[in-house]
Amino acid sequence: MSEGTFDLANVASCHAGGSGRDAAAGSPVIALVGAPNVGKSTLFNALTGARRDVGNWPGTSVEVGRGAWSPAGREYDLVDLPGAYSLDPLSPDEALTRALLVDVAPDQRPDVTIVVVDASRLARSLYLAVQLLERGERAIVALTMNDVAAREGVEIDDAALSQALGAPVVRVDPRRRRGTAALASAVASMLSVPRGTDASVSGEDEFDRAERHFASVAAIVTASTSAEAGHRRTFSDRVDRFALAPVLGPVLFLAVMWAVFQLTTTIASPLQGLLDAFFTGPVTAAANWLLDLLHLGNTWVQGLVVDGLIAGVGMLLTFVPLMAIMFMLLALLEDSGYMARAAVVTDRVMRAIGLPGRAFLPLIVGFGCNVPAIAATRVLPDARHRTMTALLVPFTSCTARLTVYVLMATIFFPDHAGTVVFVMYLISILFVVAVGLVLRRTLWRAMGDEPLILDLPPYQRPTARLTAIVTWTRLKGFLRTASGIIVATVIVVWALQSIPVRGEGTFGDVPVQDSLYAATASAISPVFTPAGFGDWQATSALVVGFVAKEAVISSWSQTYAVAEPTSTDSIGDLGAAVKADFEQSSGGHASAAVWAFLVFLLAYTPCVATLAAQRREIGLRWTGFGIAMQLLVAWVAAVAIFQVGSHLG
Repeated sequence: MSEGTFDLANVASCHAGGSGRDAAAGSPVIALVGAPNVGKSTLFNALTGARRDVGNWPGTSVEVGRGAWSPAGREYDLVDLPGAYSLDPLSPDEALTRALLVDVAPDQRPDVTIVVVDASRLARSLYLAVQLLERGERAIVALTMNDVAAREGVEIDDAALSQALGAPVVRVDPRRRRGTAALASAVASMLSVPRGTDASVSGEDEFDRAERHFASVAAIVTASTSAEAGHRRTFSDRVDRFALAPVLGPVLFLAVMWAVFQLTTTIASPLQGLLDAFFTGPVTAAANWLLDLLHLGNTWVQGLVVDGLIAGVGMLLTFVPLMAIMFMLLALLEDSGYMARAAVVTDRVMRAIGLPGRAFLPLIVGFGCNVPAIAATRVLPDARHRTMTALLVPFTSCTARLTVYVLMATIFFPDHAGTVVFVMYLISILFVVAVGLVLRRTLWRAMGDEPLILDLPPYQRPTARLTAIVTWTRLKGFLRTASGIIVATVIVVWALQSIPVRGEGTFGDVPVQDSLYAATASAISPVFTPAGFGDWQATSALVVGFVAKEAVISSWSQTYAVAEPTSTDSIGDLGAAVKADFEQSSGGHASAAVWAFLVFLLAYTPCVATLAAQRREIGLRWTGFGIAMQLLVAWVAAVAIFQVGSHLG
């Protein structure tokens, strides 16, 4: 057959950022398959130079990743398929993997399949390999987690394992890029080997087939591993006695998350002050000088560049250190294996109040970004579970909201900024729980739940390189938003602020309170009076936040025409202006109004990108229902918080 004919015409594929590139047409197609959490996507990144997202739970990668792998002068089209425990699918991601490996014509299957196997969990990882080899596919077994296996006393005889399987076995360490040359050599040799004959038994009962496969796996493990393997109590087992304990586990999780937010705000604060001084000082001065040189000073162009782009985007970019520190700390937790434990701990709490166990996996992803979290609902086998989870994901507090939390916490609660951010994430969890209970007891009363099945990875020492890659990949996504949607939003906001609707101003030379921007926001602002922030400045920021939550900050910086702070320790003119407006709109109860504003920001309609993802996954009708539900929940919660808080205060 001709090489490189693997058919992905009807399947979504992604490079997920980074420097990955497409292979040349006609290149041999090499598929990477394996159970979740065996290092498959990490190996894909190491071989292609891509930056595909990796994680310690099923559903991290629910699309097909493709990239060029070019070892020793050859080029392969490497395809990273979603994680699958077997070819007997229990979820949409496993069904996709089976469809591309088995349910296609022989000339559309991969030329070689690399089955990634966890050496420390050999019996659990070999089932898929046994199924593929039985079908006569050209396959290579890539052994990962070899250092973990050695620490646990697992000794694997590579030659015996290869002989028992009837396939080459190569040890690799994708986190440190070791063993890739040997893997490339094995692939090159395998391409010259003809495909085998399908030895599966047609018409065999599925239970008999599964029993036969399990027996084969057991025999292979016995023949290739030491008799003492697997009986030693590991370091992970000892730590998990506490990390997964019914009471101590959730307490430890909350303590870890509080430490993350506290470190983030404490370390980032001085760096943010320096960047803010840089943009409002030298950058603004240089722009004014250049515009004067081009005879564009005191024109609408100067307003667009200085008061629009530099003020808006510059203010947002001051949060780059904050995002970088947050992403780095979360990447360390993920690489260490702790985030998988966090999924188990939080799952226990969620299932206790009625949510499906596996549904919490996309919700965890939502705390990074709601868009991939919506896509991750595909791992749920039940359509009702997918719809319900997709409606709950927008209540998870994504990192875009984090920038606003930190700004408001720094302005109003400077000594407790980290704790305020932590509380907002707790409120986010409470929203998911409360709304989930309401949906479960109204729309989906007959829907049963299912247990969370998760193969916990061993604890391991995070690697600096992998942590840096994950941090940069996520930070680059944040910067891409700043340079795309945010720039467009800033220009639109500036244009609306430049159009006079009252007073004697002209285009580009009008007080912002007399502009179309202020007039439109003023028409909406009475709705928020019961919540304590019924002024047009706060309302306009929320309207802009519908496009992207990060734009709330840039819109405020334009509205208040921020000047350079007097020192890096002060909150600057922006903070003073925001504080004064909240004091006035709340009738002297600014703290209550700020909490109401933050809760509304958390719960109301997410960014347009999330809505597009919802429409793609659950349809327009359910997306519209979600928008109405989020606005209602956000308004009711904000009003309740302000009314109670103002009376108590």
